Amino acid sequence: MSGESSVSEGTNVEGEAPVVEPTVETDDATITDESELERTLGLTGGLAIGIGTMIGAGIFVFPGLAAGRAGPAAAVSFSIGAVVALLVALPTSELATAMPKSGGGYYFISRGLGTLAGAVVGLSLWFGLVFATAFYLVGFGYYAVDTLAELGIAVGEGLVIPIALLFGAGFTVLNVTGTENAAKLQNGVVALLLSILIVFLGYGGLESVGLVGDPAAPERFAPFGAMPVFTTAALVFTSYLGFAQVATVAGEMKDPGRNLPLAMVGSVLIVGVLYVVTIFVATSAFGSETLSGFGETAMVEVGRDYLGPIGAFAIVFGGLLATMSSANASVLSTSRAIYAVSRDALLPRRASRINLRYGTPHTALGMAGGPILVLTATGRVELLAEVASFLHLIMYGLICVALIALRRNEPEWYDPDFRVPGYPVVPALGAISSFALIGFMQPASLYVGTGIMIATAGWYAYYARDVTLKGQL
Repeated sequence: MSGESSVSEGTNVEGEAPVVEPTVETDDATITDESELERTLGLTGGLAIGIGTMIGAGIFVFPGLAAGRAGPAAAVSFSIGAVVALLVALPTSELATAMPKSGGGYYFISRGLGTLAGAVVGLSLWFGLVFATAFYLVGFGYYAVDTLAELGIAVGEGLVIPIALLFGAGFTVLNVTGTENAAKLQNGVVALLLSILIVFLGYGGLESVGLVGDPAAPERFAPFGAMPVFTTAALVFTSYLGFAQVATVAGEMKDPGRNLPLAMVGSVLIVGVLYVVTIFVATSAFGSETLSGFGETAMVEVGRDYLGPIGAFAIVFGGLLATMSSANASVLSTSRAIYAVSRDALLPRRASRINLRYGTPHTALGMAGGPILVLTATGRVELLAEVASFLHLIMYGLICVALIALRRNEPEWYDPDFRVPGYPVVPALGAISSFALIGFMQPASLYVGTGIMIATAGWYAYYARDVTLKGQL
């Protein structure tokens, strides 16, 4: 070990330094100056967080869009996304057990690669989550309009964006009034959602293979060739963005060296299987071309085909819950990303102020909610999803690079409970596959994502170039 010492020096242009928060870890708790987190989460709890965060809008919004691009081979696209997520999950697990702090990927990269990389990733993560939340809200708007139509109230797609904006503002206010309220809503929604999905996919799967009803007519597996399979994988990777959330509770997990990697890998595998089965069931009900024509709410017509009006209503209600769940969780995550970079003096300290009445970072929530509503107003579903994927893939690739950098020159404080098997092959493949997937995105997404990264680097150069974060804080 090289013995790199703890570093906290330098200030931003306002004279603010990073907030140092020493951490003491025991078998029973993770203790900081501000809190004591008891280790109460087991493997089941970790799996619930990972699955609950990932099962959301993607499974209801993407099938029609993905089938239109890649045909039944869209199932392979979802599998590619799962493989990339797995390659990143293991390095993330090691870093999380070495640095059990809130902030997730941003924290690992800023401490492993330094302030510039940390600033670009931390600020880009803010915008990446903003794009993802706007994508979820537009999907929510479509499902809200379809729910009203199933109830006999036809309002037309002209209300999709107004409904999305109204609920986006509502979720922001809900999160300001307390994390506990938002968490209760999240847990209830995920439990109901999983029940609907398991029943629907179970019946649809049996009918697809001919065990119930008539077997599906065969369709060419990859009607558009191999390339669309990869471009579709880049689009639908948004579906896996939540797996790294498990790492943020490393300090509250029992036996983190065992349970954290199992929870991250297990949740990616379970959700990946659900996505693949969903595409199989959807493309078995209709041909890819017909499914694509149904657009963002194609799954409603799939539900109607298998189970009649009850199936259509169950799916439209499930889609409403899923998009609501994803949007609400993302508003919360966006505000916490802003809170983390503000505590490190990469944004003004006032961005991390806590509301004295509700105990929530109300300024950060405002900085999350405002841009989300602006992007939601554009209604560009595919562009929003791809830019969100772009910015997250940059972060995942750099997480793997940060692990390699720390392992090559291990500081004294680096003592993870879990170490990646197959090092350095696994993190190297994780970095390469994350960056490679970006190459299959449409030019507009690449331009927007690259523009955001350049802007964040410029902000660092102006505002926080004297701040040093590399090392343990």
